[in-house]
Amino acid sequence: MISSISAMSLILTMNWNLPSSMEQFTPISSDDPIQAVIKQAFDMDLKVEGGWGYHQNDAIILHPHSLSSKQLQHTLASMRTHLEMSMTQTAEHRYGGINVSELHRETYTDLEKVTYHVTAILESDYADFINAYKEGYGTETFDIEAHFHARKEATLKREITIWYRVKR
Repeated sequence: MISSISAMSLILTMNWNLPSSMEQFTPISSDDPIQAVIKQAFDMDLKVEGGWGYHQNDAIILHPHSLSSKQLQHTLASMRTHLEMSMTQTAEHRYGGINVSELHRETYTDLEKVTYHVTAILESDYADFINAYKEGYGTETFDIEAHFHARKEATLKREITIWYRVKR
């Protein structure tokens, strides 16, 4: 998948100078239309255009779709987050267990500004947590509370805002 994305000149890097709880991900930059990137990366045909929604002038333009507007927005937020945090990262900087949930939204005339809470764990750590759980669950020595506490501590939390322009 990464080679396909690279061929489309999708460029992402991470700023590693910040503590892990404050890592910043570089916005998606591509010469290809958002629809083409989505098709290549996720094999989905979505009726969208515009930018990646980082600001009003870069809003993701949503055309009428079989999904509800909120469902489509959540799908796009998840896609953008997976591109930023996983699909274009090197193996040691790739995140897994990525979850996106809506915090709040503001509606303007034809714009919607949606803020999401994102959680994720470095993919290598996530795999270790899964394996430890599988091996330890049900044994006398496995401390499930300590396991989930450690998992919670290893989780990166961030908020993102995405702008959408909804065509009715």
